[in-house]
Formats: sequence, C-alpha cells, structure tokens
Amino acid sequence: MKTAIVTDSNSGITQQMAKELGISVIPMPVLINGEQFYEDLTLSQEQFYEKLKGDAQVSTSQPNPIDVGDVWDNVLKEYDELVYIPMSSGLSETCHTLQHFAETEERFKGKVYVVDNQRISITQRQSVLDGLKMASEGKSAKEISEWLISSKSQSSIYIMVGTLKYLKKGGRLTPAVAMIGELLKIKPVLQIQGFKLDQYAKVRKLADAKTTMINAIKKDFETRFKDLVAAGKMTLAVAHTENFEEAERFSQEIKEAFPNVKFTFIDPLSLSVSCHIGPGALAVACSVEY
Repeated sequence: MKTAIVTDSNSGITQQMAKELGISVIPMPVLINGEQFYEDLTLSQEQFYEKLKGDAQVSTSQPNPIDVGDVWDNVLKEYDELVYIPMSSGLSETCHTLQHFAETEERFKGKVYVVDNQRISITQRQSVLDGLKMASEGKSAKEISEWLISSKSQSSIYIMVGTLKYLKKGGRLTPAVAMIGELLKIKPVLQIQGFKLDQYAKVRKLADAKTTMINAIKKDFETRFKDLVAAGKMTLAVAHTENFEEAERFSQEIKEAFPNVKFTFIDPLSLSVSCHIGPGALAVACSVEY
C-alpha cells in the first residue's frame, strides 16, 4: 500500500520544496483588485507584499474543488491512497468543502482522507513531515489521518503584529481602536490555538513582544505539553511576514531559551494569514513531532 501526502501552500512548502519532498502542494488563490493569482505559481511573496503595501484590495479564496480533484487524480495514478492536509477549518471553509468533496465523489471514497487537524503555516508544515514519516513506515492513510487528528491540539502559535493597519482593514479592529493603537505604538501579540486568530497580549516594544512570546511557549511547555517536552517530542519554529532578518535573530533567542527542544525551520507566513496582519510580523510555534 503506497500512501501519498498532499497539502496546500498555506503550509509554507513551496513548489520546489514539494518536488524535493515527493509531495504535491495545492497553490492557494489570492485575489488582488479582483484578479486571481496563485501562491508561488503566479504570485511570489515579493509581488504580494508590493501589492499589499500599495493599498491594493487583497484577499484570499478557496481553491476550486475541481482543480484539487485533478491533483488528487494525478497522485492516485501512482499511489493507492492519499492524505490531504489543508489549512485549519477554523481559518477557512476550504477543509469542510474538500472533506465533503472527498466523501461524495465516488472515485475518491476510501482513497482520499482530508485531515482537519487545525494547523496553519509552520505547524501545518510539521504535520506534512509527520505524515511523510508515517507513510515511509508503511502506515495507511487512515492510520496517518487518525494520528494527525488525535494530536491536533498539541501545537501553539504566537504572533507579534508589526502594524494594526491590516487588522483594521479586514474589519478585525474598529478604526478608533486602530488609531489609538498606532498612536501608542502598541504591538499586539496574537495566538492561534487551532482555530481563529485571538488576542493574547499587548506590548509596545519589539523586545517585549519577543519576551512575551517566549514566556508563552515556556508556559505551554510547563503545563499543556510538559510530558511531550520530557519525551523529546516537541519542536519549535519561527515564522515572519517580510521580516527575515528579525526572524533569524529571534530564532537564535528561541534556541537559547529552549536548548533542549528541536528547532526546525524559519518560514514566511502563508499569504492567507499575511493578508490579514501585513508585513513586519514575527511568530514562534511549537508542535508535536511524530
């Protein structure tokens, strides 16, 4: 039984990386002034931020199930079954749409498992790596899906937002609150615990934001994930939005704060998250490793 792993570009896995890993990545659609582009195919990170900062109307949408089905069909020519790992259902209806598609299309029944393990960006990428490892051990799509779902709550993401402009633009802040925040130079720290972006803390300095995020991970490690840390099963990663140099510095601070926890990678945040928070963001995530 050969099991394939498929994901979407919200994982931060590029088309080139996908080739190297031996997986398929569905590019997420991005709408810019009404014109549709595809992440990492017809739209690069650089082009995206140029348009976003130029005050273009930027939003993301769901991939067309027919296009996704075409990818699944091609994969199933070579594999017996596949596990599809999309972005969290708490952030998009994409997961539910494709779950229904896989369950109702006769050719996909029992062959395509769409996993709702509520991950995004660097934690979603870790899920892909976990799935690949299990597939290499001969695990079935059902077994892989069950493990990914059973471990879905074993991750955290904390994000410092560099500007309130895009949260206001997306309707997540009132104009008055955003204006006060900008005047006071407030940098909100947000969290993703599987579902939506939620406020975690408010700080004014980058150094305070980084300390807040490190302390949040420490708290998780001392409470929710204490046993997993002791077993050496937790990983750490850093993400950013057009903020690579600061992300590199932050990664060193993370490694110093948690010398006994595996650090995996530094990734740009997916465009689906970036369009809501804008450039200059910095994030740290922890997630369980298979």
